[in-house]
Amino acid sequence: MNQPTQRPNDVFNAEDSNPTQNPHIDTIVNARLSRRHMVLGGVGSAVVGSLGLSACATGASGGMASAAAAGLHSPINSLGFTAVGKSLADTVVVAPGYQVQVLYALGDPLTASTSAYKNDGTDTAYDNRAGDHHDGMEWFGLDAQGKRSDNSNMRALLAINHEATTDEKLSSFFLHADGGASKLPRPAAEVDKELAIHGVSVVEIESTGKQWSYKTSSTFNRRVTSMTELALHGPAKGSEHLVTKFSPDANRARGTLNNCGTGKTPWGTFVSGEENWAGYFFRDAKDDDRRGKKNPQVLALERYGRKAGAASRHGWESAGAGDSYVRWNNGALAADAKGDYRNEMNTFGYVVEMDPYNPKLAVRKRTGLGRFAHESVSFASPVAGQPIVAYMGDDSRGEYIYKFVSAARWDNADAQSANPLAMGDKYLDQGTLFAASFKADGTGQWLELSMANPIVAANPDFAFKSNADVAVFTRLAADAVNATRMDRPEWGGVNPRNGDFYMTLTNNSNRTVDGEMGVDAANPRTYTDIKGGQKSSGNMQTNEYAAAAVPGKEQKGNVNGHIVRVAQANPVDTVFKWDIYLFASEADADKTRVNLSNLTDDNDLSAPDGLVFSPSTGICWIQTDDGAMTDKTNCMLLAAVPGKVGDGSTKTLSYKRGDGSEKQVRTPMGKAQSPDILKRFLVGPSNCEITGLCESPDGRAMFINIQHPGELTAMADIGNPARYTSHWPANAGYGAGQRPRSATIVITKKDGGVIGS
Repeated sequence: MNQPTQRPNDVFNAEDSNPTQNPHIDTIVNARLSRRHMVLGGVGSAVVGSLGLSACATGASGGMASAAAAGLHSPINSLGFTAVGKSLADTVVVAPGYQVQVLYALGDPLTASTSAYKNDGTDTAYDNRAGDHHDGMEWFGLDAQGKRSDNSNMRALLAINHEATTDEKLSSFFLHADGGASKLPRPAAEVDKELAIHGVSVVEIESTGKQWSYKTSSTFNRRVTSMTELALHGPAKGSEHLVTKFSPDANRARGTLNNCGTGKTPWGTFVSGEENWAGYFFRDAKDDDRRGKKNPQVLALERYGRKAGAASRHGWESAGAGDSYVRWNNGALAADAKGDYRNEMNTFGYVVEMDPYNPKLAVRKRTGLGRFAHESVSFASPVAGQPIVAYMGDDSRGEYIYKFVSAARWDNADAQSANPLAMGDKYLDQGTLFAASFKADGTGQWLELSMANPIVAANPDFAFKSNADVAVFTRLAADAVNATRMDRPEWGGVNPRNGDFYMTLTNNSNRTVDGEMGVDAANPRTYTDIKGGQKSSGNMQTNEYAAAAVPGKEQKGNVNGHIVRVAQANPVDTVFKWDIYLFASEADADKTRVNLSNLTDDNDLSAPDGLVFSPSTGICWIQTDDGAMTDKTNCMLLAAVPGKVGDGSTKTLSYKRGDGSEKQVRTPMGKAQSPDILKRFLVGPSNCEITGLCESPDGRAMFINIQHPGELTAMADIGNPARYTSHWPANAGYGAGQRPRSATIVITKKDGGVIGS
């Protein structure tokens, strides 16, 4: 989720490894099938009909939508708060009438025997403390007896992702007394801390009616780190590609890493996406030669962002000969995979599932949901007798949007199962993955990624032998079927009012008029924006500005991002309708080419990232992780009352090519925005990202995460707190020391009302 505009190491959070130039499926199916001597009708039955799924016309309402909307407790159709202005202050600014409390921050102890956090770089025992970079989060209610209660509003467990750490020149510098080592080899004591601050927390919280707190001594409190043993499940379990020295039978894996977005399953478990994990691994410059440059594994390693000789994010592999360090080096080869970690990277990039109520049960990696840079998992409202459907995005430039359809059909009794992880086995271990193809006419198709699809099975670029291979090398399967390359698909959400699926597309600096990532209907904008300066009139035909006339930083591509949405009459359908719900931009940007959603000072934004629908009110909460507009405001949280696919019109954008010809892109877009249905609710402290959101079931308490405040502090200034770019949350009265910390906050309305009303 971290933007590549922040630090040099953040290239690992926006890797660009998709070399394809995928045209739409309509233009390539015949050519591909001809090359393979197949008949188009055969592919139609394999791609569309292999599951016996409907390919009927789609709409934005239907049985699924009605079932979803019935669950809203306090539907809100017009936002009742005053918009918050932009802010560069090192504080949390929230709408008038609301109050903010810091609840749980990096280093907070999770056991009674763990010492209070000193926050000076000398703390240890991070496997019993809150991890770093709080991210996606879900609510799991508890009754007075400490049992699961889906309707409890005063006591709960929060399951929280800890994505990464604030770093510069290798080390997590706020964790170490002197900022940590900036050269290799890394000290083992530093690496041990960093291994432990990644992963997931489960923490018990409760309210007195006036104040929220977390319970230090709760038996539910739990950390899952990059060193925790996990169980492999799904089609890739036992695969030759997951064999390691740690697990020769490929049934186990060690650790979860770079956990970003989350989801809550219909049976009440927590799911977490492993996002930008590839950059943690190292392969030396001779690794391609040892493997053989034509080895399919070399293609796969590069497709997942690991070129031989490229530096790893933290240099963990350099800390010593111990197994916990050597595992991060994929290039140290023994006689076979059972004696080394050549496949260790293949054990990351999945959705992991855990039961927050039972700390004794192992976390499970659900390989059936594919391997890529996962963000959140969004489940369609389950319907008895229908498969479970989950939507996901791959957060890298030019990657894809995915859907998983379970083989098993939903049984309402499974919602309250006494063994919820067994329900995960039932619904997530067997099923079919699809990747989305967006067509210019506002329709689209879900393309099957399995051996039942001849395009995958006979792919000449990468030989898939089984569905286990598809699960491990999902990006390559999506390349094969020519899915649409998107502008960094991040968080998704399903609108409880009508079942429409939304996906944030945060930005894409590589989007151009033509070429490998030329503009298309689903990603129609490329423009130049100047950060920190005043724009000149420029050439509005291409939306280029005269750089010589404008001081500041030039930013190109889809600078501010957008949000796409999909409508289906039934989530299992393989065809859909779509439009672009929201084009992010600055309020003063050109309204004919950039500010297409008519944004104002009350609701302009950049880099939409987190997206969560309130299950109580139906409000769509949009969070930003921005580097483009941060000269004007810190990152923010906005509230929206969305409509439905098809509620707007179409827009044609014209671009002048270098040869003087024009390229026109026509795109369907949602209705124009206005402050009564979209406005800014909160702005965070300096250098932070706003991320993760969940609510109490009554909608009266909202929990969000403030990630990496002060991340632009220079490592050289670690000994000079006056030069930290943020002192939050210490400056809000929380905790010891002055080093900034990621933290979870709780927001309530001063009159006790429903948030957003």
